[in-house]
Amino acid sequence: MFRLSLPLLGLALLAALPFSSRAERVIQGDLVLDGIPEIPADLIARLEPYLNTRSASFGGWRNDGAGILILTRFGETTQVHAVHKPGGARRQLTFFPERVSGIAIPRNEAIPGFLFGRDEGGNEQFQIYAFDSRTAVATRYTDGQSRNGGASINPAGTRLAYYSTARTGRDWDIYLADLGDPESVRLVYEASGFFVPGDFSPDGKRLLLRQFVSSAESYIHILDLASGDATLIDTASTAEGTVAYGSVIWAPDGEHLFLVSDRDTEFSVLRKHHIESGEETLLTGDIDWNVSSIALSEDGMHLALSINAGGLNELYLLDTTTKERRPAADLPPGIISGLTWDPAGRHLGFTFNTPRSPGDAYSLDVETGELTRWTYSEAGGLDTDTFTFPELIHYPTFDDVDGAPRKIPAFVYRPAGEGPFPVLINIHGGPAAQARPFFSAVREFMIRELGMAVITPNVRGSTGYGKTFVTLDDGFLREDSVRDIGALLDWIATQDDLDPSRVITYGGSYGGYMVYASHVHFGDRLAAGVSNVGISHFVTFLESTAEYRRDLRRPEYGDERDPEMRAFLHEISPLTQAHRIRRPMLIGQGFNDPRVPYTEAEQIVERIRDNGHEVWYFLAMNEGHGFARRSNSDAYFRTVMYFLQTHTSQVP
Repeated sequence: MFRLSLPLLGLALLAALPFSSRAERVIQGDLVLDGIPEIPADLIARLEPYLNTRSASFGGWRNDGAGILILTRFGETTQVHAVHKPGGARRQLTFFPERVSGIAIPRNEAIPGFLFGRDEGGNEQFQIYAFDSRTAVATRYTDGQSRNGGASINPAGTRLAYYSTARTGRDWDIYLADLGDPESVRLVYEASGFFVPGDFSPDGKRLLLRQFVSSAESYIHILDLASGDATLIDTASTAEGTVAYGSVIWAPDGEHLFLVSDRDTEFSVLRKHHIESGEETLLTGDIDWNVSSIALSEDGMHLALSINAGGLNELYLLDTTTKERRPAADLPPGIISGLTWDPAGRHLGFTFNTPRSPGDAYSLDVETGELTRWTYSEAGGLDTDTFTFPELIHYPTFDDVDGAPRKIPAFVYRPAGEGPFPVLINIHGGPAAQARPFFSAVREFMIRELGMAVITPNVRGSTGYGKTFVTLDDGFLREDSVRDIGALLDWIATQDDLDPSRVITYGGSYGGYMVYASHVHFGDRLAAGVSNVGISHFVTFLESTAEYRRDLRRPEYGDERDPEMRAFLHEISPLTQAHRIRRPMLIGQGFNDPRVPYTEAEQIVERIRDNGHEVWYFLAMNEGHGFARRSNSDAYFRTVMYFLQTHTSQVP
């Protein structure tokens, strides 16, 4: 039924077996460029300042009191850096050829340094390491082969909990280790499914576990570390429908939890939950948006909470005694992440990002209200104050809600001038995710240098707009989200400054599927498509995605083991309908991708070319689900910009 390309066993085999006799394949180091023309030098030069931008994310407060740790990329990959004071130099601490992801810092000066995660070539088989700041030596705690993550450290700063797939390759078991002794690692909870460790109790004897079934269903358990018994926090039994939990943390008394959930509410709200009685106090019932993250100060007096209000964050402080809530800082519209208190409970650290400023590390003095910026990330010499700020629109789609057309939110970035401008529709992945107005120099190049309007829609299935909206594309409803793109094309045709004859769809992962699907259904209204690590056939995807992911994806897409669902998934898959894809395509892929395997790209490249149509194929042999290395990312975006320039200068 399905045709797959021969496995690519290495660069030598790639050279020996050309993908298509109709396309020229060029090998440049770890990159395979198939059917991609040479990029003009003038375009490379124009793009260069936009690629010379970086960002920094807040990693945590150093346990020796000497400033903070951040994650940023100065060379080829993201590494850990120390910043001694606000605005101070960034001193690089890790120097690995592979990216570093995540930092956990023990609150114990006797154990200097931090924990971090690292994989190989984007394969997402993350290993957990401890970095000793005295010796600059990194020691691995995990087995070097399985997937590991969710590092959590007890209040005393002496023990580490994490999940691992080491036992079965599928289930996410919970392991415990004594910091400073990698040989002490031991299995403390055998899981069936997907469990991630959370907060240790104040006395360090219990551990919160989050069990994930899907993006719309999860559970909270309390693991007794001495006995190994896990107790379900059964707030879902009184709910109508499923419940999804966000952040969950212990209150200082060890008898309550602060938890975020959507039980009996459209949005995820903050509650205080009594463990024994199950009684709950609603703390944010007056806010009709999701609480996206929470963090409790060390003394338990202040709870910081970030609200996702239509894609932009609002930061609040809650007095845990009086339950009074107040705005925490006067910030411009932007995105907040990584809330982290210092040990004294006075300063709140976080990462802040806006369409006009890269992500940088900030902190807030909660007593004085003073906001401090720790890092000033470079932007290639560009004046980011002039970058485009989007307009939020809501366009009507095909179905009704309470007798009126359903509205789909979207951010519209318009170039200066009158137009009509070519349009790039950038469709997010997930699908349980959200397009948000973050900083992107690449997007600004499209707007400023290519003269394109960029629209980022949040079609049904997106998060941030209530739990009903996020399930509107599940299973047999999959193509309803594609119809939302058709409705956006209708809206574009009504705009005097937008050119409906020059529209390109662009997306990654599930967004890559949406690119293919939009060309299946609306190809005569599109000029071209760009799909990065996109799903081309749901059945082959579900059967070949990493084993530990399959059961998490089936509630969203449908279970391909069911004959009726399998037939449906086959019918709607872009590979099955590839004869309807006639416009030029740029397809990007990482060879080591565990989420959407490279075969998803190769099978549709082959099928489209067999049908006589144009494909530019960009394959990175040392990448996974996206392009994490600077050189690969730069090469890919040069290709993207030339593709866009080529296909917006022509009307199909």
